[in-house]
Amino acid sequence: MTSETVQERGKWESKTEFILSVAGAIIGLGNVWRFPYLCYKNGGGAFFIPYILFLVTCGIPLFILETSMGQYTSQGGIMCWRKICPLFEGFGYASQLILLYGCISYMVILAWAFLYLFSSLSGELPWATCNNTWNTDACVVLNSFNTTANWTSPLNMSSSVLEFWQRRVLNTSTGIDALGNIRWDLALCLLLVWIICYFCVWKGVKSTGKATYFTATFPFVMLVLLFLRGITLPGALHGIKYYLRPNPARLADPQVWMDAGTQIFYSYAICLGCLTTLGSYNKYNNNCYRDSLYLCLLNSGTSFISGFAIFSVLGYMSQKQGIDISTVSESGPGLVFIVYPQAVTLLPWPQVWSVCFFTMIILLGIDGQFAGLESIMTSLTDIYPSQMRKGYRRELLLVLLSAVCFVLGLFFVSEGGPYILQIFDHYVCSGPTLLLMAIFQSLIIGWIYGAERFCNNIEDMIGYKPLPLIKLCWLYVTPLICSGTLAFLILRYSPLRFNNSYVYPWWAYWIGRFLSSSSLVMIPVVMICKLARGKGTLWQRIKTSCQPADDLPVMTKEMADITSTPLDCKGGKNSNN
Repeated sequence: MTSETVQERGKWESKTEFILSVAGAIIGLGNVWRFPYLCYKNGGGAFFIPYILFLVTCGIPLFILETSMGQYTSQGGIMCWRKICPLFEGFGYASQLILLYGCISYMVILAWAFLYLFSSLSGELPWATCNNTWNTDACVVLNSFNTTANWTSPLNMSSSVLEFWQRRVLNTSTGIDALGNIRWDLALCLLLVWIICYFCVWKGVKSTGKATYFTATFPFVMLVLLFLRGITLPGALHGIKYYLRPNPARLADPQVWMDAGTQIFYSYAICLGCLTTLGSYNKYNNNCYRDSLYLCLLNSGTSFISGFAIFSVLGYMSQKQGIDISTVSESGPGLVFIVYPQAVTLLPWPQVWSVCFFTMIILLGIDGQFAGLESIMTSLTDIYPSQMRKGYRRELLLVLLSAVCFVLGLFFVSEGGPYILQIFDHYVCSGPTLLLMAIFQSLIIGWIYGAERFCNNIEDMIGYKPLPLIKLCWLYVTPLICSGTLAFLILRYSPLRFNNSYVYPWWAYWIGRFLSSSSLVMIPVVMICKLARGKGTLWQRIKTSCQPADDLPVMTKEMADITSTPLDCKGGKNSNN
C-alpha cells in the first residue's frame, strides 16, 4: 500500500471491542460521584422510581436510536444525519462541538486525578498531615480529631485534606478575572492525559478497540475491590442504610424527578454523537438493539453498585469520627478529591487504597474522553474520506487537534481555572442543552424521517422490530417528557455561583451563554444553508432536504413499502428499490 492509497473505513474486529468501547464511553465519573449522592439525597430507594421511569422513556429509546442509526448508515455523528435527513445535518455539528468543549474541559479532572495518584505513591499521603509547605496554622488532621462539628471546618479549623485540595492542587485565585499562574505540575499531568488519549485513538478503531480491553475492564476490578473492602468495614451497614433507606415523601418534590432525568442524560452519553460513531463500526447485521439494552442495564447496575462501595466507606468514616454521615456525603469533585481521600486515611495501608481509587477514577474518565475524541475524528474523516484516509493525514490532524486542546486546557489549570471549568460544565454539557438536543433528535426521527421507517431499518438489520414502546417513545413520550423537564429547569433557573458564594461578573455569564448557543445555533444555520442552495419553491426545498440519501442500505420491498409522514418528507417508498 502506498502512502497515498485511500484506506478503508474499518470495522470492529470483534463484538467485544464494540461492547467495551460503548461501556467505557457511558460508564464514567457520573456513575461514581453523582448517582450515589443523588440516590441518598432524593429519597434513597424511592429515587429508583423516577430514575427507572426516565431510563425507560428517555434513556433506552435514545440509546437504541443513536446506536442503530450509526450501524444502519455506517457513518459518524455528522454524516449520519446527512444520510438520514440532510436538512438537520446541523444536529451533527452541534453534538460534535459539545464533545470538543467537553474534551477540553473534562481532561482537567483527569489531570487532578493523576496528581492525586502520583501523590499516593509517597511514603505518607501528603493530605494526611499538616507538616507541608501549603498548610496553614489552622490545619488539623481529622482522623485524630474527635469532633461533632462540621467535619470540613471544626472549630474554625481547616482539615489537612481540604487544604491539600484547595491550596496544593487548585490554589484558586480570587475570581475568574484573576487567572494567576499556571499550575505546572497539573499542566504536565494534563499533557500526560492527552498523550494517552492520542495513542488510544491514533489508529482509529484498531487502537481504540484494543485500548478498551484494559481501560473499560480494569475499573470494574477496582470497583469490586473497593466494594469488598467497604462492606467489611465497621459502620458499613450504617452507610448502606443511609444510601438506600426509602423515603417516599421525597417523591412529592419535583426536583427529585428533575435530578433523575438529568442523571440519565449525564451518564448515558446520549445526544453527543459518541454512540452513533461507535455503532457505525459494527457489521450491518449486528444485533445493536439487544446490545443497547444490555449496555443500559450495565450502566445503571454499575451506578447502583458504586453506591455500595462509596457509602460503605462513608459509613465507616462516620463511625470512626463520631459524626453524622450527612456531613461527609458530597457529590462531584468534593466526593472524589476531599471525602474519599479523607476516608482512605482512616484505613490500613492507605496508600494502596488511594492508588486503587484514583486508578479507577482515571480509567473511568479516560475511556470516555478518548471515545469522544474518536467521535470527532470519525466525523471529520467521514466528511472528507478521500483526503483524511490517505497516508498519515488522520494522525497529523489528531496531533494538531490534541495540541490545540491542550493549549486551551492550560487556562483550566491556572489559578483561575476552576472558575472557567464550572462555566463550561454548567453551560456546555448542562441539562438544558442536552434536553433540547434530545427533543430535536426524537422529533426528527419520529416525525420527519419516520418512526415506522426507522423500525423497519432496524428489522432489516437484526430480523425483528423493536418493542412498540420504543416507537411510541420516539413519537410522543420522549419529546414530551424532555420538554416538561426543560420547562421546569427554566422556571427554576438561578444564576451560577462558585462554591455557593462567588458571583461571576456579567461578562462571564455571557461567555457561558455563548458556549451554550454556539452549538445549538449550528442546527438553524445549516438548515438555512441547505435551503438556500436548493432549487424550487421553499416547500419543495424542504421536502427535498428531508429525503434520505440514495446510498443508504437497500431494504426488502416489504420493509420499504411504508406510509409517508404527515410532512410527506419520507418520499413514499424507499428510492433505493
